[in-house]
Amino acid sequence: MMKIQVLFGTESGNAEIAAEDLADSIRNDGQDVEVHDLSAFSISELQHDAIYVFLCSTYGEGDLPNTALPFYADLSVVGPDLSGVRYAMFGLGDTFYTETYGQGATKLNDKLTELGARRVGDIGRYDASSWEPVGEAAVAWFAGVRDEVAAVL
Repeated sequence: MMKIQVLFGTESGNAEIAAEDLADSIRNDGQDVEVHDLSAFSISELQHDAIYVFLCSTYGEGDLPNTALPFYADLSVVGPDLSGVRYAMFGLGDTFYTETYGQGATKLNDKLTELGARRVGDIGRYDASSWEPVGEAAVAWFAGVRDEVAAVL
């Protein structure tokens, strides 16, 4: 059975909270899952026999959060061939910042796609202005892409 790797990039901790809640939900479904902070995950660890679920916040003027910067920089500098790598993407942001809402996840998604990785499902979006608990939002989004994820497991 293919492993699900939940990878988060965060600035204030919300993406980590969402990642842990999502992983608990996936475990409750009987699926094997690991959670990693992107700052502690190397691009050399990306494998074809896993599915990656990225949860990435947005910081500043639509930038990636600090914990995602080294991973993104490595993708950009090394430019690995990621064909065969499959992932799902969930972005955290605040619609109050209309110009940059969810741009952290969009930038990471675009870089992964550029390098040949294939996204499964639609990009999830969390709006901090909604007051919905971020973990609940991530779990609800994943329920919507679960069938597509299961098809590649």
